[in-house]
Amino acid sequence: MTKDRGEAFVVEGKMALPYQYFAGATGSRFIVALRDEKKILGVRCERCAATFVPPRQTCERCFSTLTDDWVEVEPTGEITGFTVVRYAEPYQPKQPPYVLALVKLDGADVSIAHLLECGDVGGAKVGMRVRAVFSDEAVNNILQIAHFEPIDG
Repeated sequence: MTKDRGEAFVVEGKMALPYQYFAGATGSRFIVALRDEKKILGVRCERCAATFVPPRQTCERCFSTLTDDWVEVEPTGEITGFTVVRYAEPYQPKQPPYVLALVKLDGADVSIAHLLECGDVGGAKVGMRVRAVFSDEAVNNILQIAHFEPIDG
């Protein structure tokens, strides 16, 4: 069936996206440190001196291979951006409304997207200082950091 340009073609239906993601050696080291030591590790690029959290195998700035220079970063940081999620989807980490924030951890050069618990969703602010709160249970994924919370002061 051919549609003229400008006409929308809509297919009604539902799509479920359950999957398993294998973190590999780099991601596994990161998750194990979160789970077993309550430490947040990153990798540092020897060429351009950028530190990436979560760690990755290739520097996004100079394309160098990142595998050997592991560093611990602080569990504290600053909100660089955020959004309030107000709709429910089956695979979200919690029920809305909630804040999904970009957190630039102290010692890292990039932000990580994660949950922010700040009481009221209207309480999130760019520049807010936060700290990681670790899960008491082993969850073996990024939610080993249960969420970030504001640092008083």
